[in-house]
Amino acid sequence: MVSIDSVNPSLVPGGAGEAGMARFVMEWCAERGIPAEIDDAAPDRPSVIARVKGKGSGRSVVLNAHMDTVGVAGMPEAFSARVENGRLYGRGSYDMKGSLAACMLALSDVRASGLSGDVILAAVADEEHASIGVQSVLKRIRADAAIVTEPTALALCIAHKGFSWHEITTTGRAAHGSRPDLGIDAIAHMGRVLNRLEALQAELIRRAPHPLLGHGSLHASLISGGQELSTYPETCTVAIERRTLPDETIEAVEGEFDAILQELAAKDRQFQARQRTTLVRPPFSVSDDAPIVRILRDQAARVLGRTPAAVGAPFWMDAAFFSAGGIPTVNIGPDGAGAHSTEEWVDLDSVEKCREILALTVRVFCA
Repeated sequence: MVSIDSVNPSLVPGGAGEAGMARFVMEWCAERGIPAEIDDAAPDRPSVIARVKGKGSGRSVVLNAHMDTVGVAGMPEAFSARVENGRLYGRGSYDMKGSLAACMLALSDVRASGLSGDVILAAVADEEHASIGVQSVLKRIRADAAIVTEPTALALCIAHKGFSWHEITTTGRAAHGSRPDLGIDAIAHMGRVLNRLEALQAELIRRAPHPLLGHGSLHASLISGGQELSTYPETCTVAIERRTLPDETIEAVEGEFDAILQELAAKDRQFQARQRTTLVRPPFSVSDDAPIVRILRDQAARVLGRTPAAVGAPFWMDAAFFSAGGIPTVNIGPDGAGAHSTEEWVDLDSVEKCREILALTVRVFCA
């Protein structure tokens, strides 16, 4: 799978996309008598749904991994799939084709187990960009639990941060640079907004931290404004990313920005600004006492000889979409390093252990 180019074309124009990976997964399942189908979230953006059917009287579970990768610029032999000292090198080995291999092998391991509930493989497209794959797949499947397999060094991830993207635009009045009596400087007004955003970030750090995720955060990512040097700038726009905790709602986040703009407008009648939200990805959390978490923890302890740590992730995963769809979800995946970097590898022994943990968990949960 690492030798198959599946660079996300939404990230890298001309990227190969997931079609080659989807063909491989479909053929692999067909060779083992596992029914599978393609779900097209968009043209040439396939996901694969494979299913080991149960007897119909037990709980069902989804095993999830994504097929797309980020780009390979500056990465020598990105698709060589070189194995050295128990590590598999190449783009996507760690993020997350090693995980997908563990899911596929676990699915094959349990197909003759006589389970009561279904086991579903969701190998999805586009996780590295907009997650159109998992959103489309979730319109077609239901389950009693899901295991996402983003790499965690075989720890149990039971929470991750969400994020939202926002734009704030300040409005001035264009005028010749020699006429300060006529012009209103939108960029200067944005300076006041940036000061308030810095103060809001300091406030977020003072709030009580989440036990696994720490604090929420924000940063100003991009800024643009003005027309030319000799003109008062009519508009200025800043793009903001806000990283959110499980108890923070998008309404509360938008309210923080609205409060800043209202305060500044109250102090200066010339100040005009508006904000809009451009993307929301929710945070994720699950009770450490949820059945899927308890069973996965117990089976991981059997394989590892120790109880795996419960951790939180600062980055976003497709786990949030499963959870938002009412499916109790937990994340576990193999060990490795180099996600999105020029040297990426996955530890093959941890992939095998992940496979064993998934298969054992499925047999208990779906029994």
